[in-house]
Amino acid sequence: MNHRRTASRLVSRAATAAALATALGLGATAAATAAVPAVPPPAATAPAAGSDHDGGWHQDGLALSAADNKKVDAFVARARRAERAISPQVRTAAVISHAALIGFDQRLKSPDSLKRKVATKLRENPGQTADQALGTVNDAVRFTLQWPAGKYSQGVTTASGLLAVWGNDSTRWSNTWTRPGYKGINAAWRAPRSGQLFEVQFHTPESKRAQLETHKLYEEQRLPGTSPERVRELQAQQDAIFAAVPVPPGAEQLTAPARRLPAPDPARRLPAPASAPGSVS
Repeated sequence: MNHRRTASRLVSRAATAAALATALGLGATAAATAAVPAVPPPAATAPAAGSDHDGGWHQDGLALSAADNKKVDAFVARARRAERAISPQVRTAAVISHAALIGFDQRLKSPDSLKRKVATKLRENPGQTADQALGTVNDAVRFTLQWPAGKYSQGVTTASGLLAVWGNDSTRWSNTWTRPGYKGINAAWRAPRSGQLFEVQFHTPESKRAQLETHKLYEEQRLPGTSPERVRELQAQQDAIFAAVPVPPGAEQLTAPARRLPAPDPARRLPAPASAPGSVS
């Protein structure tokens, strides 16, 4: 069965979705998010647990200088502002594609988690700057959409197609249903106005359950002090858990949608000015 929708059908759905997005953005309750109500993000001024007296940060054997810590804090603030425009679109895509929106109250990555990520990148890549490391972070704003296996492929196609119709550029599409280890699709998008990168994970109940079950193993695996032998042992345990996850029909063929709406031509935004009477062209 061909699960790809035509562009015209997606655009017609997008017209309906625009109204839904407005309603959702104003706080209307959607069935897909009833179990995970939106909550305000934590105050940006709350001090991080790993903050140093000099303005730096440290945790789990990782550290950031005061200057780099300040850059991450600014990045967090920008992501929180951008999330306000991204969330209504994702919630609407969930409603239209009949997805469960899982963990919506965790849509913003915590400052400490981002700082661990940046500090790890700097440690693994000597010479890299904090700005360069932050430029690769695509999950400061993140969402999870979930469907039963029998509706998964159609759901992914519809939801991802809508995000593309609304002008979000697909920057990364990792379909790991046929690979050893992690099962699911992790997609990164760039929002059209803010330029904010955000992640949408596409799961079935079984793949999401496996992800939650392996989370502590993954966290231990990425700690700086974990020995190579233990890393291999932890990876083998994760692989075994994910190997038991059923692959939804058609999931192997799911690919990133092309952006449906062409970018405007800046030269054609305004009409050419009319020549004044008597002027010479």
